Amino acid sequence: MRICVTSSGPSLDSFVDPRFGRCLYFIFVDEEDDERKIDIVQNDGVNAIQGAGIMAAQIVINQKAEVVITGNIGPNPFEILKSSGVRIFQAPPGIKVRDALVEFKENKLIEITSLFRRGFGPGGRFRFRHGFGHGRRDF
Repeated sequence: MRICVTSSGPSLDSFVDPRFGRCLYFIFVDEEDDERKIDIVQNDGVNAIQGAGIMAAQIVINQKAEVVITGNIGPNPFEILKSSGVRIFQAPPGIKVRDALVEFKENKLIEITSLFRRGFGPGGRFRFRHGFGHGRRDF
């Protein structure tokens, strides 16, 4: 199984980066036949103006990962990864990559199976809708 962990540094002792699309590194771990193969890939989309999550999802798919371990993930990369059959797990804050891999093997990480997307209205993403009142106050 090929596992991808978002990382703030280029080693297993680095912390899991809570950001998927703007993480600094992806650490890919293959564990088969009691051997561990590790590939470290720098995230080229970390400084992208937009589309960082989509670029990151493409890296994961190109590296043929079956599982992603990260802190948080946006709706666009989530949909891309899910449609490619990649399972996504949430790591707790402040955990090292090495420890996140152990917790994954012990089934202690929560799988992210859906995202709640907030829309217009109070508490939503776009709380104030300017320009719809045409200068009138609605009471």
